[in-house]
Order: sequence, then structure tokens, then C-alpha cells
Amino acid sequence: MTTPSSNGPATAPEESSTFLDSSYSWFRLTVCMLIATLGNVGMWSIIVVLPLIEEEFNSDRASASLPFTAIMIGFGLGNIIVGRLVDRFGIFIPMVGSIVLLVSGFFLTTLVTNIWQFAILQGVLVGLGTGACFGPLMSDISHWFDKRLGIAIAAAASGNYFAGTLWPLFLKNILETEGWRTAQITIALILLVTMLPLAFLLRKKRPTLKISLENSPTPQNKGPRKITNLSPSTLQFLLIVAGISCCVAMSMPQVHIVAYCADLGYGIARGAEMLSLMLAGGILSRLCSGILADYIGGIRTLLLGSILQCIALFLYMPFDGLVSLYIVSLVFGLSQGGIVPSYAIIVREYLPAEQAGQRVGLIVFATVVGMALGGWLSGLIFDLTLSYDAAFLNGVAWNFVNIGIMTFILLKSKDRPATPAMAV
Repeated sequence: MTTPSSNGPATAPEESSTFLDSSYSWFRLTVCMLIATLGNVGMWSIIVVLPLIEEEFNSDRASASLPFTAIMIGFGLGNIIVGRLVDRFGIFIPMVGSIVLLVSGFFLTTLVTNIWQFAILQGVLVGLGTGACFGPLMSDISHWFDKRLGIAIAAAASGNYFAGTLWPLFLKNILETEGWRTAQITIALILLVTMLPLAFLLRKKRPTLKISLENSPTPQNKGPRKITNLSPSTLQFLLIVAGISCCVAMSMPQVHIVAYCADLGYGIARGAEMLSLMLAGGILSRLCSGILADYIGGIRTLLLGSILQCIALFLYMPFDGLVSLYIVSLVFGLSQGGIVPSYAIIVREYLPAEQAGQRVGLIVFATVVGMALGGWLSGLIFDLTLSYDAAFLNGVAWNFVNIGIMTFILLKSKDRPATPAMAV
């Protein structure tokens, strides 16, 4: 059976489905990973810069954490705004606008005279600009894959951790010898000459599959693959709360590992190396989680990652030696890397594909609210206790909330029967 197309002759379902998992799909995924690796620099450069900002502006640890909080809030809002635009217009135009924001933000931060100006520019320009380089990329690439949906989403999300692995190592020598302002200008120039050409490679519109419900080789592209006893709004709400809780826990090592190492006397450079090692483990974790999710589903994959993250957080408390911290940071990265992209996989498994951009954007916003809240809370707890032990315990408590929510959703869910079904 064929379905008429408004743009030309009737197209067979088998012909339309060849757009999915094609060689172009993999090429597009590679471009998305490169853009994410470049565009997510702001989330990780601020962590390496944090001790220098604290020293220059003579602020306490909680105040010095405000620029990170600002960039994460801006990043979260950017995911929502750009996610909606991607659903409507595709990725190209929103991406170009985001690149302009990023370049402007990194340049203008070199002109600030206090930490509040720095935080505002980080949140409004760098944060919003970075928003296009995570959730919207995952949403866009999800329309180009079917059989390898899990690994595609996880690979696109891995660009964020590639950024965290490579940028701190690249910036640490500049920070030690030239200062943080030179580092900001260097980032702005690199983004300008690399991201714009890459964005032009994403101009091709995503495939619009016109597939008959009576004779569909891939009915899951017209509606959710799995079903749950929960309503879509209830499921969305639970995923938002779960996203906040898991990322409050996740933020403690990721945001404060550099400052933690500086406090222990190991120096900023060692902390930057641990952060890079942590995120390198996160890349491997994300890719493996994507492969695993194609077999066991997003909810089980996320739940496994959350349990492992909780165990890794416990390990930070008894071990604070230099070698021990390198090892525990790697273990933490290997444990938690697959958690956030699993939310995007769950959205595509349980909710309508045409709403993927805005729904993924909302959940990513929740995760970055968790990161922002957790980063600030950890700094506040340190100021009150002069120790990070209580901050690690705070992370563990939030992690248990995530485990409970995901267990509840799993108990309410099951695979869709293998029969054609109407789109939701």
C-alpha cells in the first residue's frame, strides 16, 4: 500500500523507512557529536575557572558557584526554547542563533568587573547558547534512527562529556600561564571558526515518514514503543522530579572536584585531570548505556545507572588520597554517564515522536536545575561545615529519590503488544 505525498508521487513505506539508520544518519550523528563537543565548553570551562574567579573577586565558595548555577539555568531554558523551535523549524536556524550567543558570551565575560556581571553573562548568553547543543541535538538525531535509536541518542549526548574531557585539559595551561580572560577569548575564537561550518551540514530536513498503519514495517515511528498505566502528564512530571534528584547527586563531584582538590592541596591542574578522567568514563558509560537500552529499554538502563552512581558517591567519603581520587572519579564517571540520555530514550519509547523536542527539553531543563541546585547546595554545605562529607551525603539522599521514582515507573510499564497501533 502507498500513501500520497503532497510533495510528489506516492511513496512506499519501505522506501520511506530507508531514511532511518542510513549512512547519512550516521554522518549526521558524527556532526552532532562534534557540535556538542565544541558547544558544551561553557558547562565545563566554568568549573576549571571557578577557583580563579573566587580568588580574583574575593568571594566565598557559595558565591563563586553562582556563575555555574547561572549557566546551568540558562542551559536548561535553552533546551526548552530550542527544543520547541527544533520541533517546528528543524535544528539549523536555532543552532546558528545559539552559536552567536556563545561567541558573544565568552568574549563579553572578559570585560566584567565583578562576579555578578560574570554570572549574568554566563547565564543569559553562554547558558542559552549551550542549550542547543544537548537536548535539541538528541531530539533531532532521534528522528534519523529506529533500530539503533538508543545508541544514537547516547552518542549525541556523549558530545557533552567529550567537551568535559577535552576542554579542561586544553584550558588548564592557558589558565595557569595567561589567566582566565585569555582562556575565554580563545574559546570564543575556536567556536566561531568551527561551529558555523558544522551547523551548515545539518540543513537537511528530517525525514517525514508517511507509513500506512495497516502495513507498517516500523509502527513504533508513528507512536510510542512501550505503554504504561501512567498518563503522559504524570509520566512527564515523574521524569522531571527524577531528573532533578539524580542531578543534584551528580553535581557534587562534577562541579566541585577541582575546588576539592585545591582544598586538599593537590592543585587546580590535578582537579582538572580528575574531571577529564571522570567525563572520559562518562563517555564510555553513555555509549554502553545506549547499546544496553536498545535491548532492555531506557527505564531499566537509567535505574541501573542511578544505583551505580549512588555507590560511587559513597566511595568519595572514605578516600581522599591523590591516587584514590583519580580511581574513584573514574568509577563515578563509568557509573553515571548513561543516566541523562536515558531520559531522552524513555521519551521516545513512551511518548509521541512529534513532541520529542519540547518533552526532552523539559526533562533536560529539570536535570540542569538539579545540577545548578546541587552545585550551589554543595558550596553552601561546604561553607557551613568546612567539609565536603556532608555534601556527599546530601547527594546520596537525592539519589535515593531518583531510584524510588524510576522503580515505580518500571513497575507501571510494559512493552507494547506486537500489533499496529494508532499514534498517541
